[in-house]
Amino acid sequence: MDSDKKLREHISALVDGELPDSERELALAALNTQAGRAAWQAYQLTGDTLRNTPGPGLSDAFSARLAARLAAEPAHAAAEGTDAPLEVQPAAIIFP
Repeated sequence: MDSDKKLREHISALVDGELPDSERELALAALNTQAGRAAWQAYQLTGDTLRNTPGPGLSDAFSARLAARLAAEPAHAAAEGTDAPLEVQPAAIIFP
């Protein structure tokens, strides 16, 4: 197993509270690297999403600008002969 993958596994276990004490120092050292911090943030975001923890809220100004832009967009007509539902591909989470 490559060392980056092993470090990501340690960080994941640390986030989940499942890392043995004997391996904690290695995981904490990995957090001092850019890749380690990116992995930490990705795992935290994944956990928040799975727990349905709301992220930072949108400002009222942003929400108003978004609503205005959506209202200004032209309506899109469905193409004729497309009664079949659209295929939706699941999103993928890519870890550094």
